[in-house]
Amino acid sequence: MNSPKTVLVLGASGAMGQYLLPRLVELGYRIDGVSLDEVKNPLPGVSYLRANAKDRNVYRELLAKNYDGIVDFLTYSTAELPWYLPQALNHTDHYIFLSSCRVFDDKEHPVRESSPRLIDSSTDVLLRNSDDYCIYKARGENILRASARRNWTIVRPATTYSFMRYQLVTLEAANNVGRAFAGKRVVVPEQAREKQATLSWGGDVARMLSGLLFLDRALGDDFNVATGEHHSWEEIAAYYKDICNLDAVWVDKEDYLRILSPDPYIMGPRWQLEYARLFTRVTDNSKILAAVGMKQSDLMPLYEGLKLEIGRCPKDTVWPVNTAMDEYLAAMDRNGAGR
Repeated sequence: MNSPKTVLVLGASGAMGQYLLPRLVELGYRIDGVSLDEVKNPLPGVSYLRANAKDRNVYRELLAKNYDGIVDFLTYSTAELPWYLPQALNHTDHYIFLSSCRVFDDKEHPVRESSPRLIDSSTDVLLRNSDDYCIYKARGENILRASARRNWTIVRPATTYSFMRYQLVTLEAANNVGRAFAGKRVVVPEQAREKQATLSWGGDVARMLSGLLFLDRALGDDFNVATGEHHSWEEIAAYYKDICNLDAVWVDKEDYLRILSPDPYIMGPRWQLEYARLFTRVTDNSKILAAVGMKQSDLMPLYEGLKLEIGRCPKDTVWPVNTAMDEYLAAMDRNGAGR
């Protein structure tokens, strides 16, 4: 009888990892999961290591075990990529690299695997020469494609929601659901109101990833792992309103950006907004569905998924307070423009 395949999951407690691990257990693999967070409800069949997998000594020790497969949810800066990625390829049969649909430009709709990437087509020289998320993810893709080995698969999730991970334009849980639970309004950029967005449920993405693992046709290839469902951000805000009574206040994007990042030379928040959330994000997911034998009807509808995950969120969670947003809304009220 053959021994079960061994799989290393780096970033095991994240939005996708928390759903991927039980799926891999169901498939009969022996799993080692590494994360910075303590796992409160460990799964039978998973060995957990609380550690920084990017510590180079830890990383070497993990790779020395020569896992059959590695699913890597970690992020690597441009400077880190040449050290980590080649080693991973040399110590496993199948390496799954988490890229992102954020690598894509806004030049083709729907977005396909072959669509232009910002690193290649953007006219923003500052962006292309930066170490922004969309750029270093694309550089990771380039390194894998240039490798002599073909034991890798590139996966590009769209914006992915999960337990304690909820998105509204560029706002994360503390600034949307957290504020809604506290009875506070939420500032969102007017320019995003009609833009189409794709939000995928972490459980669906995990199912896609598990289907790609050890799949011969996935080697040396790339897949957009996302739902084909899409909605305007205004429609998504209405879902939050219905589910958790989130009260969205639509403001100019420059006011929105000043609330999130008052330093205009910190470009990350602006680039995430302008080169992702203000793009039309409609995804062609036909390639991944065909590869893993799924249909769009198998995937979680967005409203139901948000309702599920927000319903799981503890109401007594202590969220960071966004003082800048509070002060902005208070000033709007004083000027008679807050409602």
